[in-house]
Amino acid sequence: MTAIRRRSLLLGLAASAAALPLGAVAAPALPPMHVLKDPNCGCCDAWVAILREDGFAITIEEVPPAEMMRRKLEARIPRALVSCHTGLIDGYAIEGHVPPADIRRLLAERPQAIGLSVPGMPFGSPGMGPEDRRDAYEVVLIGPGGTSSVFASYAAA
Repeated sequence: MTAIRRRSLLLGLAASAAALPLGAVAAPALPPMHVLKDPNCGCCDAWVAILREDGFAITIEEVPPAEMMRRKLEARIPRALVSCHTGLIDGYAIEGHVPPADIRRLLAERPQAIGLSVPGMPFGSPGMGPEDRRDAYEVVLIGPGGTSSVFASYAAA
């Protein structure tokens, strides 16, 4: 009877070990993101840290303000939707303090769009202070031609 228990235990462990790599295959890797930011902006660094903690691989390019605006316009971000930093990921522009979950949703749904924006710098958005005291804000989907629509809404805390 002891031999049967050992055999069952060993078979169970072997089955568990064999199943482990399957979980890793089920979660596809995120594409890398390149972030353009002002060299003196701490909130940009905080946003990047939040995204890295969420599994995003990020490279940073520090850009002077005049060049930053030119690059935002080249990425087709409308002036009304501009914020402090710009992320470029898998053909999309991510403007400002967009939550990681919304970036993941954008990448999963793949809409025809320029990208996402959190215009301005709302308090409590990722990198802009504690979420439990946040102001209400919206994540905007920037459509082809610069149109915009609400992608996600966050209520005040």
